[in-house]
Amino acid sequence: QRCVSAPSGRDDEVSKAQRAAASSEEAGGQPTIFSKIINRTIPATILYEDDKCLVFRDVAPQAPVHFLVIPKRPIPRISCVGPQDTELLGHLMVVAARTAQAEGLADGYRLVINDGKHGAQSVYHLHLHVLGGRQMGWPPG
Repeated sequence: QRCVSAPSGRDDEVSKAQRAAASSEEAGGQPTIFSKIINRTIPATILYEDDKCLVFRDVAPQAPVHFLVIPKRPIPRISCVGPQDTELLGHLMVVAARTAQAEGLADGYRLVINDGKHGAQSVYHLHLHVLGGRQMGWPPG
């Protein structure tokens, strides 16, 4: 199953997401930045790691606390998961909650998964954004 959308041209986060879709590992492109972080070929501020996932600070935070939870197995998009991924997805959520607690987000936080170019997904390796440390607005998009 191919889980990548074709790109189109616009500036900003949307065009960044469209370019990412075209060059993703799933489309035969180079390893993603997240694969490189997992392999330690580029640095990251790691908050947690186990055999299934890695948690690290976002390099362009959109809130006072902004970290990413990623599976070590490269799944391109949330829309690519199947029943076999249920345990892993639950694990990512539990790790996100525990890390949020460790980061002092007792007043709450937001969990975000972008999917595909219309969802402004900029890295085609499934990742869960955890944002907190301030009052979030609504609607988010």
